[in-house]
Amino acid sequence: MDSGKVVYTAQCSSCHRTDGMGDSTLNPALNGKSITGDKNSLIEIIIKGQRHTEINGKVYQNAMPANSEIKDKEVADVLTYIRNSFGNKASAVKGSEVKSARGKLNKIE
Repeated sequence: MDSGKVVYTAQCSSCHRTDGMGDSTLNPALNGKSITGDKNSLIEIIIKGQRHTEINGKVYQNAMPANSEIKDKEVADVLTYIRNSFGNKASAVKGSEVKSARGKLNKIE
């Protein structure tokens, strides 16, 4: 959790805020089913980015930038932190899961 918080502070908090609540029109809050659900979709969003986000019918204006340079362990750590912070409670993300998902994403390109 500590290493995930370090990555979050450096990479995510400027848009999603230190409390993970985002901005009402620009960046989504990092809580709820979209965060505690499918790990692979979260891994893909971090690695590949996302042009626009719609959650529960609400569209957020800012694009999520791609972060392909972040190492597998860092992606796993930050997702584990997010999935267990801001009111969330979900299973940890393993580096091996990130490595596998990244490999599949690279094959698609």
